[in-house]
This record gives sequence, structure tokens and C-alpha cells, in this order.
Amino acid sequence: MAAALSLFVTKGFYGTAVPEIAKQAKVAAGTIYHHFRSKEELVNVVFRKWKLAIAMRVQAKFPPEGTAQEQFHVIWQEMAALAMEHPEAFAFLDLHHHQSYLDDESRGVDEALKTFGAQFVRQAQARGELKPADPVLLMELIFGAFHGMIRAHWEGRVKLSHASVDAAEAVCWDAVRVIDG
Repeated sequence: MAAALSLFVTKGFYGTAVPEIAKQAKVAAGTIYHHFRSKEELVNVVFRKWKLAIAMRVQAKFPPEGTAQEQFHVIWQEMAALAMEHPEAFAFLDLHHHQSYLDDESRGVDEALKTFGAQFVRQAQARGELKPADPVLLMELIFGAFHGMIRAHWEGRVKLSHASVDAAEAVCWDAVRVIDG
């Protein structure tokens, strides 16, 4: 799976052949087909592994009774930590989140994460903590900024540190929070 992840990131799903994955993994192509029926099944297993890693990481620390800012902090920081610890996996997810080769199970995992995020936004809006815009729009704006920050780091345009991740979090939080007065 590590070889597939690496090749899917560098060559894309369609540009990667199973024999290339086998060669990089130092196994026979038949070994891959012993574990996965197809390249599509393999890409879906890799996708679910990392989407579920994000979900488990965020949900393990998510404070259900916390303020929206505390909840936002956990979401932001846990996603940033995963992206920094596993940059190739995060790049893979960034490149493969809307692809036609994802199966129903993978789309379901992705949808569950989006539902979690939208529920967070709706509940915070109901408490008057987040701006009254479309919850999906607010989520997409924040995730777009987050992905842009991570991509700029990968491409060497910015160097992320704990301080810069915190600063980006504060800016994004200010973009969506209700400002008193």
C-alpha cells in the first residue's frame, strides 16, 4: 500500500500500472492481485485508510461540549498534524477526493467526514458562534485555505511551524466566527 500511495501521488491513478506498484514494493504483480482484485480496489483501500485516519484523529480529541473555537482548534490542529506527519498521504487525499474511481464505501467515508463538519458548523451557528452562511460554503472556505497552506508548504513557498499553523488557524477562525459588538 505504501508503494501504491507513493506512485498514485507522483504519477496519478491513471498513470500508475500495477506492475509499477509491484516493482516499487519489491513483490510480484500476482502478489498484489492476491490481496486486491484490481487497481481500483487498491486505490479505494488506500483512500479509506487515510480518510479514516483523519476522522479517528479528529474525533478522538473533539470536545463535544466545547465552544466552537475549541472544536475548530482540534479539527485544525489534528488535520495539520496528520498532514505534517504523513505528507504523502495528505497529498494523495488532496488529489483523489472527487475521483470517479472511488467506490460507494470510499464515497461514504468521505461523506461522513463532510457530514461531521457540516454538523459542527450548524451547531455552532445555532449557538451564535459562527457566521450565518451556508454551512457547506463555510467548510469549503476553511478547508480550501487549509489545503492551500499545506500545498504551499509542500511546494516550498512557505515553511510551516507550530507558530505559523497557529497563526493560520487564528486567521481562518476570524473569517468564520461571529464578532461580538
